[in-house]
Amino acid sequence: MARGPKRPTRDEFELEELGERLVEAYQGETELQLTVWNWDELVYGKIVKMDSRTKLVHVEYNGETTKVPFMDIMKVASSA
Repeated sequence: MARGPKRPTRDEFELEELGERLVEAYQGETELQLTVWNWDELVYGKIVKMDSRTKLVHVEYNGETTKVPFMDIMKVASSA
C-alpha cells in the first residue's frame, strides 16, 4: 500500500515551544503566518479557537476560517 511522504517528527520540546507560540498569538490576537506540512500555501490570520479535543487550530482570515491540525503545523511566524 503506497503512502504519501511522512510528516517530519519533532521532539517534545519543539512541540511545546510551538504550542506556547500559538497560545501567545491566540491571547494577544496576533496575526500569524503558519507553515503547514503537506499544504501548498501558507495559512495567514488570527487564531480564533484552539480545540484540544480535535487538536485543530482555527485560524480566521478575511472572515474565512481554516482548521489546521496542530501536529501538521511546522512553523509559526508573525505576519508583518
